[in-house]
Amino acid sequence: MTSHRSLLLAVAVVGVVSSVGAQGATPPAAPPTVAPVTVAPVAAVADTQLSVKATTKDGKPVSAGKRAARKRHEAKGAKGAKGAKATAAPADSEARLDSLLDLRWPVKGPEPLPGSILPGKRIVAYYGNPLSKRMGVLGEYAPDQMLAMLDAEVKAWTLADPLTPVQPALHLIAVVAQGGPGTDGKYRARMPDTLVERVASWAAKRNALVFLDIQVGKSTLQDELPRLEKFLSRPNFHLGIDPEFSMKDGGLPGKKIGTYDASDVNYASRFLQDIVTRYKLTPKVLVVHRFTRKGVTNSKDITLDPRVQVVMDMDGFGAPHLKRSTFRSWIKAEPVQFVGWKQFYKPRNDNPRTTIAEILRLNPKPIYIQYQ
Repeated sequence: MTSHRSLLLAVAVVGVVSSVGAQGATPPAAPPTVAPVTVAPVAAVADTQLSVKATTKDGKPVSAGKRAARKRHEAKGAKGAKGAKATAAPADSEARLDSLLDLRWPVKGPEPLPGSILPGKRIVAYYGNPLSKRMGVLGEYAPDQMLAMLDAEVKAWTLADPLTPVQPALHLIAVVAQGGPGTDGKYRARMPDTLVERVASWAAKRNALVFLDIQVGKSTLQDELPRLEKFLSRPNFHLGIDPEFSMKDGGLPGKKIGTYDASDVNYASRFLQDIVTRYKLTPKVLVVHRFTRKGVTNSKDITLDPRVQVVMDMDGFGAPHLKRSTFRSWIKAEPVQFVGWKQFYKPRNDNPRTTIAEILRLNPKPIYIQYQ
């Protein structure tokens, strides 16, 4: 895998399609023909996952690579699974540890309010940004094909666990961490409202939820959330926050893995609580990505409120036993409320991909599933 330190690409804003298999779903054999992505590389890009900047002087989005920090993290003992140790523990040791951690679940939290999504439904979300095919399926496929693939995943999860209805969702990276400082020195790009509305129109075709994901860079949740209130005040809009790109301890996005504290999660939760109260809405879902110890510090101090349902999402990649290790270490061992699981379509990330049956054998069962 190529390491990238200051990667910038100019990417044409087009729908893009590549051939990637979907677990539980077979993408259409003949994807529609679309205009190719035009790139002007400053560095090699073969294995780079992109972040998208809103505009450049020529009107095209600019992308920044973000693999270097993860590669350094892997070199320190987390190879292949964004936080999971490369050498898996023996099966009997895993079983003993799991049996001890099982005692911490389920979490004693507030009773769900009427209209709460969790735990009555399982959310199956497609993640990414339409301006980049490398950030996830929202940009990798033409919209109709992407929605057809989501339909197939929803069906697969429904068949595997018929007692838990599936709620489809689209998870848009609405504030994208950048490799460069930008005009305000915040190392993040705010996506235009028109892009949010585009994704919302796709979601409306499937009665799907919309998650707005925030990668703050050197900005803060306090600066980024207020401008998104106009969207989060809609009943079907929810929130995701990504500690990986919160550079509060210094460093640059893509060169260092960031962190949030319980106080940050609590701020985001209070922000959503206030929206629920003022706009008389049903509870919001708050997804927090995590794959390292410092991803969320002082997690025991996260405060629960019935107006916001908190999902700690296992954001790791790798073979199934590595992902289980990440899940056990940073999600199961530090209970908050609900849990999620990230699935990658590309074999370079998940090879082999963890099966739906394997995910359903986990305790606690992931109730939010994100495909990238």
